[in-house]
Amino acid sequence: MLPAMAAKQEIAIVGPGRLGTALAVELQQAGYKISEIISRNTAASRRKARALARQVGARAFAYTNAPLNAEVMWFCVPDREIATTARNLSLRTKWEGKIAFHSSGALASDELDVLRQRGAAVASLHPMMTFVSGSVPSLEGVPFAVEGEARAVRVAKRIARDLGGETFTIHPRNKAAYHAWGGFVSPLLVALLVTAEQVARAAGLSAADARKKMLPILKQTLSNYARFGPAGAFSGPIIRGDAETVRKHLRVLNKLPQARDVYLALARAALRSLPVLEPKEVQKALGL
Repeated sequence: MLPAMAAKQEIAIVGPGRLGTALAVELQQAGYKISEIISRNTAASRRKARALARQVGARAFAYTNAPLNAEVMWFCVPDREIATTARNLSLRTKWEGKIAFHSSGALASDELDVLRQRGAAVASLHPMMTFVSGSVPSLEGVPFAVEGEARAVRVAKRIARDLGGETFTIHPRNKAAYHAWGGFVSPLLVALLVTAEQVARAAGLSAADARKKMLPILKQTLSNYARFGPAGAFSGPIIRGDAETVRKHLRVLNKLPQARDVYLALARAALRSLPVLEPKEVQKALGL
């Protein structure tokens, strides 16, 4: 006889923003009951909560009147609001036996310490994914960083697995570095791409045309990185030791000082971490 499957807990989402919305939708599709969408007591936040609640079959409440009946309370508010929101909700229900998560990439589970003191098991559970307005990304294959109390971590791992993700344990002291890593691979990558658009305009293209024309090389670069690793994906004048072309780049970028700074920072990183022919010549061209 097969062992009984663990029942999926009811979940309340605290914060109907981009992350809370994406998680609520994905959780509902994974078979979880979303019982409450809990928002600030402002018109805009209540409106978001009502819209999301309709989408996932939940009820919308403000912090001040939420019943907090769910077994799992998932805090999806900005980092600076996690501890305050937990404190504001701490006296509104009995927390014994409940699970409380937050999804900050930079902060540890002790942001929810006020709920731990009242009997909840707490953890942080952060998906390494980007969430923007108008998009609900699939969580299939997404890594979730998890840390906290054992009971909460067990539940977190099961939920992440049900969402199609995979978990790994992060030490609380490493969370800031972990979150900075995520910054490099998404928001700062976007910053690099918008800098590339500025350089494309210097070459006579519009920003929209540049975005369109960059996509094939971007996709191939990511494919090469995934298949061959960083050294195998690296190409261009620096790996070839073509110092003269590097000098030409810098001369034209003198008219775009912010882009020049980015170019120099990335070129230095390449010299330190990637294969380069004639590194001394490239260093001279870069003024190092």
